[in-house]
Parts: sequence; structure tokens; C-alpha cells
Amino acid sequence: MTSKHHKMISPRTLAALGSLTLGALAGPAQAFSVDIANGAEPGSLDPQKTNGVWETRITRALFERLVSYAADGSLEPGLAESWEISDDGKTYTFHLRDAEWSDGEPITANDAVFALRRVLEPTIANQNANLYYPIVNARAINTGEKDGSALGVEAVDTHTLRIHLTQPTAWFLQALAMTEASPLPEHVLAKAGDGWVEPGNTVSSGAFTLSQWQPQSQIVVTRNSRYYDADEVAVDKAVFYPIDDANAALNRFRTGEMDIAYSSVPASRFDWARENLGEALRVGPLTAEYFYMFNLHDGQPLADKRVREALNLAVRRDVITDQILGQGQTPSFWYVPRNTANAPQGELEFADLSLDERMTRARKLMQEAGYGPDHPLHLRLNYNTLEDHKKIAVAVAAMWKPLGVEVELINAEAAVHYATIREGNFEVARYGMVATINDPFDFLNAYADNGSASQSSSYHDAEYDALVAASTAELDPQRRRQLMTRAQQRLLDDYALLPLYDYVSVHLVSPRLQGWESNPMDVHPLRYLQESEQ
Repeated sequence: MTSKHHKMISPRTLAALGSLTLGALAGPAQAFSVDIANGAEPGSLDPQKTNGVWETRITRALFERLVSYAADGSLEPGLAESWEISDDGKTYTFHLRDAEWSDGEPITANDAVFALRRVLEPTIANQNANLYYPIVNARAINTGEKDGSALGVEAVDTHTLRIHLTQPTAWFLQALAMTEASPLPEHVLAKAGDGWVEPGNTVSSGAFTLSQWQPQSQIVVTRNSRYYDADEVAVDKAVFYPIDDANAALNRFRTGEMDIAYSSVPASRFDWARENLGEALRVGPLTAEYFYMFNLHDGQPLADKRVREALNLAVRRDVITDQILGQGQTPSFWYVPRNTANAPQGELEFADLSLDERMTRARKLMQEAGYGPDHPLHLRLNYNTLEDHKKIAVAVAAMWKPLGVEVELINAEAAVHYATIREGNFEVARYGMVATINDPFDFLNAYADNGSASQSSSYHDAEYDALVAASTAELDPQRRRQLMTRAQQRLLDDYALLPLYDYVSVHLVSPRLQGWESNPMDVHPLRYLQESEQ
């Protein structure tokens, strides 16, 4: 066995972030409360049923993982204080610390076994379940071929968990740092059923407990006194507001009502924010891709590759990033963001063509497919509510119009929008894929067999699946990158989607807070926030 014991990393950032005061400082006797514009109303707070980053910001505060995130986005011990990985990379042994659920019950290795079996249950329909397929029998369980008891996980004793993989997997620890992998309180779920994630029923392992949930109004979490590191948690209460209007979030931040705004900053006000909010405006790296998903089901107009290629050809990505947004986004002719660790190479084959050359080819393809100004293609384009999403959709519709494409824009709040995509009830849909692990596999696997994007879009290609699977087992970085490059190029050559740009993160953070750090994974644990000394 190769021993890989890990010591706790000190998370505190001691330097104050500035002198601009956007919220009232709490006095010595006051509780330290943080108000957060969180972007959208959660569809669920069950960590295995969430789909959006606005949900995982909350579930990450409520449920600790075996492996957790430090303030800078790096991995650190969570409920497991140490672990070993076997020499062949196929056996992980975790040693759990003495920790309790918020109801005082001990957190055990059996709770971890229960959770990993549950995340693979077909009825849970976890969108990231395939990230756990390296575990012995995981795929068979997730597809209903085997019972959860066959999963390659075992509680050796109360504080020792062992996980058996079918092959070495470079990113497996990152998968265990996702909230989907959080140990769960089986004793609570057995009694409360689906109501276990409601105030009064929820039992937490994380730094906070769920105190209040008023739908479309606010979610309140309070410090968990039974958390294993509770004495080091400074925040007493955090309130998450489902504000998906970026203008409203900005205005409430300016008045001091919000300490953090995750709703971004509207492109129309970005220059103003940069000039007037100083260090409160946080623009940083983000491993995420903004793209349009195509519905490729038989009978859909985009089942025709010629149409998909033409739509890609007509979009002027630089207009979107430079003129509409102007926040530093990178025009994308690829799928996996370029700042992803070990990112593959390759791009859409027309990337270097002039606009005239692209439009000439696009018109020809549409004509061959039977469409043009005299015989228009009618498309529905779904996007979730946000001013910039609408601006982009309007611009793209205008770029498609010369091809004879008539676009109906349909917007909905985030939970409804993503549910519509999962149900396959769309033709073209705006999608923002934010990395859950900092590895190309996270993106590529979504379009592989049984991946979330594959299921929604109906994209299937056996050779693509084989390349993605082979990249998982390959530990040599250069050979692995070559496999992933071939996989991505195949996806791009199929025009399976329409990439638009690589994201940057744009957030507002009051200088009264310290311990909030920009990082590519956009992970900002509440437990590390403190009031700055001013």
C-alpha cells in the first residue's frame, strides 16, 4: 500500500480585503450573519437530487464529504481525516474522524456506504451518477441490472470505509468531494422519506443546519454546534435569497442588503461596477462552458447534421463575448473549457474561416436540408431567466435569420428550465456546464452513454464512448490527453452542440468578508468566511 496521509490545511486568509463598507459591521455581541443573492430557487436540497450550482452552494454547507474543499478550491480532508490508495490505484481506504450528525448520532462508515449505494439507485436519477461508475458494479446498479448491495464499498468497521474500483481513476477523489457523495443519515431517511430535507427534519453533517426554507423567498442555515470543527466556524447564520435578476442583486448589494451576489453582474453595468465597486467586484477563472444543447431525437429538425453545422457556422461568438458581454469570456470553438486541468486540444473545423466563407457554406447546407428564407425552419430556443441569457438568445436568433431560421424564444426560471431539458422537451436550449471535478472527463462523460447531456439530447456514438472510457483508465497524462482530444474532436465533428464561450466568474463580495477566494472550481465554503478587521 502506498500511504497518503493528509493533514488539515489551515483555511484562513488573514489579509483584509479592503476598506469599502457595503454592509453594517456586527458589534461584539451580535451574531455574524451573511446574506447571499444565490441566483435561483432550489428544486431540492437533497444533495443527490440537485442539478445547479445555486443548490450545491447550500448543500455543501449542510453536508460534509469524506474529501472536502479548502477556501482556495484545493482538496482537503473532510469527514475522512486520512486515506490510503493501493499501489494499483484500485482500492481506497478512508479513516473517518470522530464526528456526529446534528442530532448527536455518530457518523459512521455505514452512512457512507448507504449514500454511495443510494446515489446510484435508478430512481434517484442523479445526473452525476456516472462519475461513480469506476466503483465495482456501479454501472450495473445504476442501470438496474444489479442490486445496490453489490456495490464495491464496505464498512470495514465503524470508522473505516473501503472502496474498490474496476480500474485506476485519476479524478476519483474529486468525485468524492461532490455533495452527491456526502454520507447521509440513513436513520433519518428511513423515517422521514422524501421530507427529510425540510426544516425540522434535516439532520446535517456539515458546518450548518437547515433552519428555514420559505420557497421563492429565502433559505436560512445556522451554525451546526455538533460539526467536528464548529469552534473554527465564524458565521452564525447565512441567508440564501433566490434572486435570479442580476440587476436586482447588484442593487441590493450596493445598498448593503447582500454581502455576496452570485447572480453575476449584467453586462450593461459591468463597466460601472468595475469603476465604482473596486475590489468588491471579483472576476476570476471558472471551469465552465456556455453552450446551446441540440435535441437530436429522431424526428427533430436538429437530427439533421447539416442543420446543426449551419447553425454553428452562422454564430459570431466574438460579437457575444466582446460586444454583448465584455467581461473577459473566451469565444469557444470547442466543448471542454481551455482552463480545465489537462484540457484536450482541437476545435470546430471552420474556426479559421472568414464570416463570408462560413455564411456561404451555412446557406448551402440549409438549402440541401430543405430550408431557406422562402421555406423557413421554425425553432424553439429555451433559456433560463437572466438578462444576459436573453441578450445572447436574441443575438443568436438574429444571426440565424439570414439562413431562413425563425426563432421562438422561451424563458423560464432555472429549475423549470433544466427540468425541461432533462425531459427532452426542447429543440435548442441554453446550457451552462460548470465543472464538478476539474478534469475533462466531467464534460466529455456528460455526452457519453448514460451521461446527463446524452440522455437529454439523445446523442449516441459508440466510438466516442470508447474513447472517453479509455481516457478514464489511462494514467499517463500525455496519452490520456490524446484520447480526450480524439473524443472531443469527434463530438465537434458531429456538431452535437453549439459552443459559445468559456466562462469567467463574476461575483460581488463585500470587503467586510475575508476567506472568500476566487478559484477555477468556483467553490467558496461558508465555513471559511470571517469578518475582516477594518
